[in-house]
Amino acid sequence: MSSFCCYTELIDVEDRSGSVTVIHKMDNSGKPSTAQVLLLATSSALTAVFYSIYRRKSATATRLKEAQKISIDQDLKNVLKESPGHCIPYAVIEGVVKSVKDSLNSQFVDNCKGVIERLTLREQKMVWNRTTHIWNDCEKVIHQRTNAVPFDLASHDEGVSSTVRVIRPLESVELDLETTYENFHPVAQSLTDVIGHFISGERPKGVKETEEMLRLGASVTGVGELVLDHSLVRLQPPKQGLQYFLSLLDYDSLLRKQQARVRLWRVLTAVFGIATCLLLFLVLRRRYAHYRERRRLRGLQDAFLQTQRERLRDMDLEEDALSPSACVICLGRQRSCVFLECGHVCSCSECHRALPEPKKCPLCRGHIQRVVPLYNS
Repeated sequence: MSSFCCYTELIDVEDRSGSVTVIHKMDNSGKPSTAQVLLLATSSALTAVFYSIYRRKSATATRLKEAQKISIDQDLKNVLKESPGHCIPYAVIEGVVKSVKDSLNSQFVDNCKGVIERLTLREQKMVWNRTTHIWNDCEKVIHQRTNAVPFDLASHDEGVSSTVRVIRPLESVELDLETTYENFHPVAQSLTDVIGHFISGERPKGVKETEEMLRLGASVTGVGELVLDHSLVRLQPPKQGLQYFLSLLDYDSLLRKQQARVRLWRVLTAVFGIATCLLLFLVLRRRYAHYRERRRLRGLQDAFLQTQRERLRDMDLEEDALSPSACVICLGRQRSCVFLECGHVCSCSECHRALPEPKKCPLCRGHIQRVVPLYNS
């Protein structure tokens, strides 16, 4: 009876040349599914991307915090003359926008002048989402033109004549412009147009026209390389991969804005990193459970083979003398029944009746739904 109990834990048995060979065959191989692999790869890739962005944002905020604050005063040129190469690699300048010669007039607002003008046309439409089956708002820039004239940053103190010439302002990553005009032009649609748009899945709403300007007299914070070129002080894009800023915010607000972005990307990196680690832990735990199950079944296999040898010895039989069609449980009677739905032929009728409830196939451990007698011709 001990051999019967041991054998009911085994997975598969194959009889060849009169000897009994036990083979492990797990329904669950322990390998991660395709969905798990894709999810783990996607989560890892997003974590790496978010971490890279976080590192860049963190470096930008750190360098911005370490930038040297320079005042626009009468000593500005003397400070630059004492600096190596008449240059401060990364400096913060706060001043008022002042035109050098000409200025730009707003095309829509009277008595509105500036040094940078940006005209933008955005097409607004609704697009049918075939997945969610709802209409989604969509906006696309169809035209944009930016005009700029040379300008300086002057001191807030009108008694100070020193100025800083701003070079290549359009290369700034934080080019804040004030919206001076905004108008929406709706699209006139006929019944035929409505039907055609409904069929195509796109419903135009209209065109949004916007004018933005950097106006004269606006307070601007500039961060970049400060250079003394003969008698001209220039603020230009910095070297060594540093960010160039021209913002309507003051220095402290600009720094807080950059630090808030750093916190956002840090949180996203942490969330996706934890999700990746958790998923990796679940996959590894599943593999470890599979490994322990294989060890347990290997131990059962060894115990069964030892018990089988003892029973053959008690029956004064040699392993070669065992019939290939002998019942794998009692080793005496011939196999005489087929287990369904698995289809295994491994037991005699007497041993099948002796199986404990609920009856399971000794080979695959599947539930035995019904038994069909086997007739050997």
